[in-house]
Formats: sequence, structure tokens, C-alpha cells
Amino acid sequence: MRNILLTLKYDGTNYHGWQIQPNAITVQQVLQQAVKLIVKDTDNIIGCSRTDSGVHANMYCCNFKTESEIETEKLKDALNANIPDDIAVVSAVEVADDFHSRYDCKEKEYIYRIWNSAVINPFEYKYTLQYKYPLDEKLLDKASKAFLGEHDFKGFCSVGSTVESTVRTVFDSQVTRQGDMVTFKVSANGFLYNMVRIMAGTLLYVAQGKIKAEDLPDIIKSGERERAGITAAPQGLFLNKVVYQDGRVKDGR
Repeated sequence: MRNILLTLKYDGTNYHGWQIQPNAITVQQVLQQAVKLIVKDTDNIIGCSRTDSGVHANMYCCNFKTESEIETEKLKDALNANIPDDIAVVSAVEVADDFHSRYDCKEKEYIYRIWNSAVINPFEYKYTLQYKYPLDEKLLDKASKAFLGEHDFKGFCSVGSTVESTVRTVFDSQVTRQGDMVTFKVSANGFLYNMVRIMAGTLLYVAQGKIKAEDLPDIIKSGERERAGITAAPQGLFLNKVVYQDGRVKDGR
């Protein structure tokens, strides 16, 4: 039995997230159908994360086990020939038998993209949140540093999460601007349901003066969802990078 790691990119616009659902099309469903078509014996694709409906991925990792002896490069090409153009298999590599895409992940990085202009960009509207009013990226960058470190992010989690612990460690948090594009980037050892979108919505509340930047540490500490900002729209969110324990993956992407 071989354990195969796939690294993907996908446009989440047409999908109801990663995980298979009974009445909606998902990335996992489409990929799993293609894998079964090629290797015949697989229905156990394990994803590194549950991305929400409409959320995108610059890098997404998943693994599955198979008895098939198809070469990994040929597997990659065959999969790309049998999946829609809004999903791409970037690489396929064989990994250790006990490798697990989710549990062996030590860090994930997300970006949230905001198109800061009164005029919509027709080439970006599916991949950004348009925000018409002025944004002070330096203020937001300073405010975003409140997320750094180990905290209980209970107040930054939407209803419906079933995790045992809401404590997460944030390694990096920053806001930058390039022209009209403002990007919030955050990396951590894990994320809660809607956590990054709530972080982004909270920073927008800071921009609007609804939340003071200096109050963010206390808001995080309170664990009260109603004190944080809105859950920002999904289309601006990308899973940007997945990092594994040293030595577990030879070819990251």
C-alpha cells in the first residue's frame, strides 16, 4: 500500500468548500471522483484543512492510500486531465505510510485580500473583498500584532465548531499594501472555524473606528464573539501555505 500526497491549487468560487457534503459540490468530491477513476481503489482522501464555501487555496495538501503502482508524475497528469480547470494538482509524491495531511501539519498561512478602491476591479472581484473607503494599512498592521502569540481565540470562532480547545498560537500577523490591494497575512499552528475571516472583519472594524486598536488584546482575552468584528466575506480568503514537520514531506509543493 502506497501513501500519496497531492498538492493542489484551487479557485473555490464554484465549490461549497473542501469537505464532501450530501447536497453540494465540493473540491474533495470532485478530486475523489478523479482519483477513483484512475486508481480504482480509493475513497479515503484526507485533507489538511476544511476551507469554507467560496474560499480559495494557493496551496492545499491531501493524501490517500492506494495499491496502484502508477508513477506519481503520471498520476498528476492523469488527475489534471480529469478535473475541472479551477482545480490543479501541482505535485504528487509518495510519503511515509503514517503521514497524515492534517495531523502532521505544524503551520498554516492564510491571506485575506481587500480591494481598496471605489471602482471595482473586474479581474479581482471573485478573489477580493471590495472596500470603498480609505484604509490605513499601517494602523491595521499595528492592530494585527495583538493576534500574535498563544491565545484562547474563542471569540474569533463562529457557532458550529466542535473543537475541544480554542487555544491557538499565531506566529505571524501583518497587513501590507500594494497599490489598491491591501493584504492581511496570518500564520498559526491551527485555525478555528471562520477565525481568519473574523480577524479580517475585526480589522475592518478598527478601520471604521468601531473598535479601538488598543482594545484588541482585551477583546481577545474576553472570548466574547459579539465584541469582535464581522465575519468577512469568503472570496477574499486564501489558504496560502501549508508547512509540515521536518522530514515528513520532501516536496512541499
